[in-house]
Amino acid sequence: MEGLNKMRELIASFVSLADEEWLAFSKLLLQKSFPKGSFLCREGQIENHIFFLVKGATRNYFLKDGKEFTVDFLFEGDMVTAYYSFITREPSMIAIQAIEDIEAILIPYQLLQDFYLNSHSGERIGRLIAEFHYKKRLEREMALLSTTAEERYAQLMDRNPELIRKTAVKHLSTYLGIQPESLSRIRKSYSRN
Repeated sequence: MEGLNKMRELIASFVSLADEEWLAFSKLLLQKSFPKGSFLCREGQIENHIFFLVKGATRNYFLKDGKEFTVDFLFEGDMVTAYYSFITREPSMIAIQAIEDIEAILIPYQLLQDFYLNSHSGERIGRLIAEFHYKKRLEREMALLSTTAEERYAQLMDRNPELIRKTAVKHLSTYLGIQPESLSRIRKSYSRN
């Protein structure tokens, strides 16, 4: 129940839903647990859900020439999905892996499509979620081009310091766009301050 309330608060930040509209939508949602290390979506799989993270965190990454490149970390209170696959119905180019045990609320693809068709608020939510993802992706690209690795590391630490301290250097370094040795220096410097 607490998870549904948190999810409703997030949706309310996009658009206000009438109680009856929320109840009709929320009773069709799924709740699921994922142990640390499991996949919410694998590369090559068609994404069929948007996941609201009630608890836990994910690492989103892709493989190129046998090397993993982390593109995002998402935490409690975030929505995560292989969005390109979700909207195009094509195989995902990324994998989404639990880096902590996860409790999630799942929005199935077809439920969302039906909600868009049958609710004016649904259409608006869909548009606003798409705009949110675009904004987030643009901010990430701009940060990679205009901020230092130290600044990007500090921003990530502000979001979830405990988890970031435990995350493997190889995953964090690809996310920050630097070599593992550089990240080790940043971590040492950050811990001294």
